[in-house]
Amino acid sequence: MMERFSYSFLLLFLGSLCFSQSTSQAIANGQDPNVLYRNEMSFGVFAHSRGFGLNFMRAKHVTGTRKRLLEIEALNMKHPKEIKISNNADNSKRFNYGKLNNILLFRAGVGYQTTIFKRADRKSVEIRTAYFVGANVTFAKPNYVLVYRDASSGNKFQESVRYDPEVHTIDSISGKGPLLDGLAELKVYPGFYAKANLSFEYAPFSNKVKAIETGVIFDYYPKALPIMAHNPAENFIVTLYVGFVFGKKWF
Repeated sequence: MMERFSYSFLLLFLGSLCFSQSTSQAIANGQDPNVLYRNEMSFGVFAHSRGFGLNFMRAKHVTGTRKRLLEIEALNMKHPKEIKISNNADNSKRFNYGKLNNILLFRAGVGYQTTIFKRADRKSVEIRTAYFVGANVTFAKPNYVLVYRDASSGNKFQESVRYDPEVHTIDSISGKGPLLDGLAELKVYPGFYAKANLSFEYAPFSNKVKAIETGVIFDYYPKALPIMAHNPAENFIVTLYVGFVFGKKWF
């Protein structure tokens, strides 16, 4: 009995090894074996309706047409009413008047992807749908602006201060403050998100990942997120996005 088991295991191992070698050889010769790869890893860049972001995703097949997904994203989040302006001061940087906080957002979630139209050959396109749920962590850094101050000698100088809508008018601001100002006042807003997307896979070989994705994302914050003055802080944010994804697949 033990010998039969050992023999079967050896045959299975050698068969798997030969299959892997033949697949690798076919790819090296420019052929596409068109087999099912169980594992997938990809990176992406995307533009959404309120900013830009980066994405990492790890996928694993659970059936022939269904994958289990893990994703991590980093992105910025702007307010729809943000407009950069300039006061035409010497060497001034354009600034967003009325902006309270600069927003950096991280998401981590799990989901499933289902193939609804499978590729017939390398020249065709595979269409897939996916959904995710997970948590987000949002960092809000106070917005700093440059204002003019009068020195004791009567000369004016620029000073970086936290923007205060009750104090600073549009004429009193000379430009955007330094990027790192306000880091010590960083606030964290935890939340949740859900995402649904549609992707179009067009890689020339079945072991590669090249796809265009488009979808919708819902972010929810138990504590409302303040971005712009004279506008309500937001508990619920909906964004649309489109992105490019690239990566690889393996057994």
